[in-house]
Amino acid sequence: MQIDIEQKVRQFITDNFLFREDRASLTDSESLLEAGVIDSTGVLELVAFLETEFGLAFGDAEMVPENLDSISRIVSYVQGKTA
Repeated sequence: MQIDIEQKVRQFITDNFLFREDRASLTDSESLLEAGVIDSTGVLELVAFLETEFGLAFGDAEMVPENLDSISRIVSYVQGKTA
């Protein structure tokens, strides 16, 4: 299941945020905010995707970098919420 979550999240980020050719690859642990891949509006788009795709409900306190700042953190968060 982790691979499926990772693939869906990676595809969403690639399709919606990786427009520059030099950003074609993104490691699992790379900070999406520090790399300039997403901004605050992008975080809201990501949250909407996760809620729709995985049936999650985010509380305001959960929209933090510890949960959403890298692909690996997103996967861990989704796994924890769907377990």
